[in-house]
Amino acid sequence: MWHKTSLAAFDLETTGIDVEQDRIVTAAVLGLGGGGTTDSYEWLANPGIEIPAEATAVHHITTEHARQHGEKAHDVVDQVAEALAVRVRLGDPIVGHNVPYDLTLLDRECRRHGVEPLLDRLGEIPLRVLDSRVLDQYGLPFRKRVSETQGARQLITLAQVYELPWDETAAHGCSYDALMAARIVYRIGTLAHTPRMDWPERIKHHRKAQVHHMNGLTLDELHAAQIEWAAEQAAGLQTHFRKTDPAAVVDGSWPLRPVGDSCVSS
Repeated sequence: MWHKTSLAAFDLETTGIDVEQDRIVTAAVLGLGGGGTTDSYEWLANPGIEIPAEATAVHHITTEHARQHGEKAHDVVDQVAEALAVRVRLGDPIVGHNVPYDLTLLDRECRRHGVEPLLDRLGEIPLRVLDSRVLDQYGLPFRKRVSETQGARQLITLAQVYELPWDETAAHGCSYDALMAARIVYRIGTLAHTPRMDWPERIKHHRKAQVHHMNGLTLDELHAAQIEWAAEQAAGLQTHFRKTDPAAVVDGSWPLRPVGDSCVSS
């Protein structure tokens, strides 16, 4: 079952939300589950630019702290890409939340610093990804915003939906967020392989729940399905945005935006 395999949980905290321009501040790659190796790594980088106050408010890392304690950005980027490549070579899928953001920003950082991008390191080895955001939106497609400040697909919301404890003081630390995404994916996989009659009531009565459609898929099949689901989800969001902004564009590329695509935050 795809959710019980060995996983490489991955998350970045950064200087902002523009995957083409912003930089890595912290990164985590955690080996989890499946009886595989559990080597886990976390990095703090000196991004080489000022960390905006808005970003510091999220991850609590200041420019001064990163300059004093962070490793060279070139070295961190190279080590993160290689740590992921090692796990993928072992057969692990990469797990995260809204993975195109993290993988694309890592890719652009690799190119910026002149180190080999992840896909180039893998060669013919397939990259397989489990994205908690895409899986959740496909499995439980109808959910309203929790509040004006908490969206329907935020990591904290998914933790609440799948009844996982949430530590607000640890949230937005890259290791915590990577682990939480992996735990959410595990809960989704467990539901997918549980008879509908045995689902918790909150899931059983969810409007048009289709978590069971993921039952029995191989990792390769689920990866391919997420490419289609992510594109459909982006198209739906773009239609929604265009009600107020006719020029709105939401990139549906998954799990990595091709080089040259413009950055549009969703």
